[in-house]
Amino acid sequence: MHALDTNVLVRYLAQDDAKQSAAATRLLEERLTRADRGFVSLVVVLETVWVMESRYGADAATISDILDDILQSPTLEVQEAAAVRDAVQRYRQGGVDLHDCLIVALAATRKARVLTFDAKAARRPGMELLR
Repeated sequence: MHALDTNVLVRYLAQDDAKQSAAATRLLEERLTRADRGFVSLVVVLETVWVMESRYGADAATISDILDDILQSPTLEVQEAAAVRDAVQRYRQGGVDLHDCLIVALAATRKARVLTFDAKAARRPGMELLR
């Protein structure tokens, strides 16, 4: 197994650097297999989302589609995949950042609610205002 860094996924998704994008494409489309998969950590998921939103202007629908593709890839293993799937569903509905959705989804796997000082966030399912 190989762990992928954010820049590898971004080069593959953005195809914005001829040499690095070609290497990332070869890795993701040819080298990785079901037997020798690529590991995508939660940090890489969140960094990739941040880069795609901030640098490339990707919207929630595009980001959700990207993450769905990553989660469904037989050659990639996403850390806490079930929680990431849940977070993507929440994120797709709009009005909240993926990282907040992931915080709630990860807490839910532990049957926990997220305590927050953010009154707006506390109105979301799975979150509670700490007073």
